[in-house]
Amino acid sequence: MNQLTIKAPFSVKGKGLHTGLEIEARFLPAPENHGYKFKRVDLEGQPVIDALAENVVDTQRGTVIAKGDVRISTIEHAMAALYSAGIDNCLIELNAPEMPILDGSARIYTEAIAEVGVEEQADDKKYYVVKSRMEVRDENTGSSIVVYPAEDFSIDVKIDFPSCVLNNQYASLGALADFDKEVAAARTFVFVREIEPLVKNNLIKGGDLDNAIVIYDAPMEQAELDRLADLMGVPRKQVHEFGYINNRPLETENEPARHKLLDVIGDLALIGRPIKGHVVATRPGHSINTTFAKKVRREIKQHDVLAPVYNPNAVPVMDNNRIRELLPHRYPFQLVDKIIEKGTNYIVGVKNVTANEPFFPGHFPQEPVMPGVLQIEAMAQTGGLLVLSAVDEPERYSTYFMKIDNVKFRNKVVPGDTLLFHVSFMTELRRGMAQMKGYAFVGDKIVSECEFMAQIIKNK
Repeated sequence: MNQLTIKAPFSVKGKGLHTGLEIEARFLPAPENHGYKFKRVDLEGQPVIDALAENVVDTQRGTVIAKGDVRISTIEHAMAALYSAGIDNCLIELNAPEMPILDGSARIYTEAIAEVGVEEQADDKKYYVVKSRMEVRDENTGSSIVVYPAEDFSIDVKIDFPSCVLNNQYASLGALADFDKEVAAARTFVFVREIEPLVKNNLIKGGDLDNAIVIYDAPMEQAELDRLADLMGVPRKQVHEFGYINNRPLETENEPARHKLLDVIGDLALIGRPIKGHVVATRPGHSINTTFAKKVRREIKQHDVLAPVYNPNAVPVMDNNRIRELLPHRYPFQLVDKIIEKGTNYIVGVKNVTANEPFFPGHFPQEPVMPGVLQIEAMAQTGGLLVLSAVDEPERYSTYFMKIDNVKFRNKVVPGDTLLFHVSFMTELRRGMAQMKGYAFVGDKIVSECEFMAQIIKNK
């Protein structure tokens, strides 16, 4: 799939949950590989903050990102709406230090995105593919995020509060396509017993019974309830029994759990890539959510590209016969067995290394190791298939090496290994010249990498 952005700008307006300010957030289309960024247009220089996990500085009653002294809070609802719509690139211009709370959900964001539509872009979408079970746990709170391998994104959320009104609840989302109707309208919630400490901490200045579910679950005199209402500057409300006291009834019986699910998605969007995996969140909160996102970000930053997923049972994009039609190489120099994945700007090839390779008797007799130059040659052949796929009548062309740079060999390749080559364009193909970046993997480990330039020439 290709990357997506919104087709046209849109704006939302409302008060800030914690500041009480009247705020406008303007969402703008952004180019490929831009990601999510927030711009504070109310400040000198209009500083921009990347919405990435490493920029999270606070998780008290919302997710806060910062760059230096510039902060933006309560971003999770907008992030969840963008992420669930499959949008990769968007710039949000903001005239305040937080996003507007609106009705306490992501509904208004999702409706606005649906109204303007999305636009496909030229570059391939970059996923974070979960290959093995991952877990982050907080022993003090009992919170955990566990993610399992899966072909697409799905999520289960379990919440548990010491409350006679809101105790154990469960919510599930099987596909992001169902976010709008299943999750987007779920509102944030707060317990009445939490209100005074929040107000004393200079928070929820913009909170009211229209933008949050308010849960009354501990005995309190009506006079005390009136005092809290006056403290927040909202109308007094007569309360006679435990329950939900907000103005609008619950959207669903498990609306609080659905909102926690919404928050998890919004915080995982800080990874910067859509996830292919099944998420199980137990007693989640912004702290554990962003801790997991930071863990994934550290893994992504260690490598420019993650190891491809190899399913030997999948039908190849190009089999050995098709490769022989496109490449002139023959035994013993055809070093790509099949192509398992190909996008607009990248390709993934496979080489099964056997003990019968003709170079092993001399390299080396007692310790067979695949020569590094042949790994680079195999990368180049894979890159040649990428270049040839970009032209008409590829059988009439060949590709030739022109330059190799930044070659690194990290691990040995020995008989029995399966080499996976990920090769991508570094620049656009111009005048028959292609500059590419190649990685060779065995399992999840990079064994070699290089940058190279090739030229495509029509055969005589």
